[in-house]
Amino acid sequence: MQSQNLRHFDSAAPRVMVVDGSKLVRKLIADVLLRELPNLRLVQCGNIIEAKLALDHGEVDLVTTALVLPDGDGIALARAVREAAGQAYVPVIVVSSDAQSHLEARRFTEDVTDYFDKSLGPAALAAFIRGYVQPQPIPGARVLYVEDSRVVAVATKRMLERHSLQVLHFIGVEEALEHLEAHRASGRDGGDAGADLVLTDVYLKGELGGKDLLARLRGDFGYGKRRLPVLVMTGDANRDNQSELLRAGANDLVLKPIEERLLVTKTLFQLRLSRLSEPSATVVPA
Repeated sequence: MQSQNLRHFDSAAPRVMVVDGSKLVRKLIADVLLRELPNLRLVQCGNIIEAKLALDHGEVDLVTTALVLPDGDGIALARAVREAAGQAYVPVIVVSSDAQSHLEARRFTEDVTDYFDKSLGPAALAAFIRGYVQPQPIPGARVLYVEDSRVVAVATKRMLERHSLQVLHFIGVEEALEHLEAHRASGRDGGDAGADLVLTDVYLKGELGGKDLLARLRGDFGYGKRRLPVLVMTGDANRDNQSELLRAGANDLVLKPIEERLLVTKTLFQLRLSRLSEPSATVVPA
């Protein structure tokens, strides 16, 4: 099946704004992006005021920002981007060594599209940004998908299959665990887990729900976030419940209603990240 164009914008030479108070960090991020995506046009800013002035002179296609800026924070910068003409839907990515704790505490607002943890290193950062700028499919990658609503399952499967992903759909956690256990018990394919990524709804009709599946994978199976990434879909707006899922080992959350580009971008990034070597001593500076 042919993947559809997943671009978040149509420009062949997208403008990416990098906002960080450190010149060193701006240069490092710029070097990583230009090496991986040479057609990028970079707009580098040291604070929110400079970013606002730059936005007055032209739209950008994607924004990366530090969490802490000299005249505010990345959340305030995201709001400023949203208020700029023509920028209501541009992806705004927070790049920070403290992003994970902010995510778990659900401190990010709706103005922040996504986040990146600096400790993952430059290669992962390039893969992450590429997922928004020039997303590429991973043909045949297996997504184990747990959803008890057939209507929702059909729609979500189509979203993923349009991008060359193989979807293994199970109605309940019990069936999914049987599949994963069979692979673990047989040790087939040199330790193949039976899937490359797990996507599960949090609330299911059976005795076990998404939280139970997450607990089994991280606890009984011993699969870490790189070994078997888990994305949890939820329509629960309760920030404490969302935080609990992330602290329990979910790689990320996909909030309902599902938006195809965000779902596929998150899925492809987690798949690529799981294929990267573990972070080396070289990390994006704080």
